[in-house]
Amino acid sequence: MKTLSSRYRQAHKEAKWAIGLALAYFAWWYGSAYGLAPDNIEQAPVLYFGLPLWFLMACVIGPLVFTLLCALMVKYLYKEMPLDIEPESKHE
Repeated sequence: MKTLSSRYRQAHKEAKWAIGLALAYFAWWYGSAYGLAPDNIEQAPVLYFGLPLWFLMACVIGPLVFTLLCALMVKYLYKEMPLDIEPESKHE
């Protein structure tokens, strides 16, 4: 990461991936919480490990999956770069 513009490009790429992952997590949570909830309130929900399926997917499995995805994103997509500004060298 020599030039300032290459650092900005990398920072924008990382920010887009982070926002995309946050939106994907919200879609997962919303779809699990509202899509898997029973339609009839009198109907007893099916329990998995003592939890309704919608809760298990939205509040237990989802955070585990997206924490793993976040760790993979940081490991493979993010790059370490110095924060100090280096003077740009002019090649003639």
